Amino acid sequence: MNKNYLYIILFITLLVTASSANQPHSPNELQPQKKLQPSMGASVYTSQTLKVMTLNLAHGRKDGFNQIFLSKSKIHQNLEDIIEFLKPLDIDVVALQEADSPSWWSGNFNHVALLADGAAYSAYMQTNHVQSWFFSYGTAMLSRLAFTDTVKYTFQPSPPTLNKGFTLGQIAWQPDEKIAPILIDIVSVHLDFSRKTVRETQIAEIKKVLADRINPAIVLGDFNSDWFSKEKVIHALIEKGDYHVYEPEAEDLGTYKSKHRLDWIVISKELDFKSLTVYPDVLSDHSAVMAEIIFSAEFLAEQLP
Repeated sequence: MNKNYLYIILFITLLVTASSANQPHSPNELQPQKKLQPSMGASVYTSQTLKVMTLNLAHGRKDGFNQIFLSKSKIHQNLEDIIEFLKPLDIDVVALQEADSPSWWSGNFNHVALLADGAAYSAYMQTNHVQSWFFSYGTAMLSRLAFTDTVKYTFQPSPPTLNKGFTLGQIAWQPDEKIAPILIDIVSVHLDFSRKTVRETQIAEIKKVLADRINPAIVLGDFNSDWFSKEKVIHALIEKGDYHVYEPEAEDLGTYKSKHRLDWIVISKELDFKSLTVYPDVLSDHSAVMAEIIFSAEFLAEQLP
């Protein structure tokens, strides 16, 4: 996040009287977790490998200075470029951040719905952590199959910066026909960019929500923090061995302007990485990150009848 962009956001925050940063904390959808029942007719992933991706959409501006200065047709074309990027990759679940609902500053159309339709995703969900007459945006997810449970969560406000949060989609995954479908949580998250203390508080909120759930989990998104920083954002998720990341000290996996590794895929101990790829395609000021995920051999052995 460069200083010019920070100044624009702070200026807009002052101008937009209805911005969510100045509104009471929005209610979060935290219903009791649903259990998968055959009568639900829920879709089930039956592959041994699950392909997930995270991408900060940057409100459709690609690598432009700010979406306010782009025409609707240009923003639409930028998103069409993302659609063409996604089509051949056959990603099962795509986590999105800075994903806009119809917003004045980004063309007045739903960016997530356009991507879902264009890239042939049958299910999508989005959470507007920020809502006003000027802009409505947040985190989102595209999925090949239906979610069996969902959670929309906005972090406690952190003025003067605008609200952040996460979108959680639960899916049923059956990697082996000998094993019953396993419910897993996939979380698209965006943390605050300005202060490490806020990011650390937001990570604590994520951990609290996931601690109340019983599923293996994949947490992916824009953490606005790299491995080598002094803060404990990524470290806080993996410090007790419950989660891990792919080659945390690698220096060739930069995701923000190809320099800083701010976009992460974090998986729980029941899961393993088969591969991880950072794409060079210019779709945003962030790079798309894709991981192939499998269940660990030890966990699968425990599931056998």
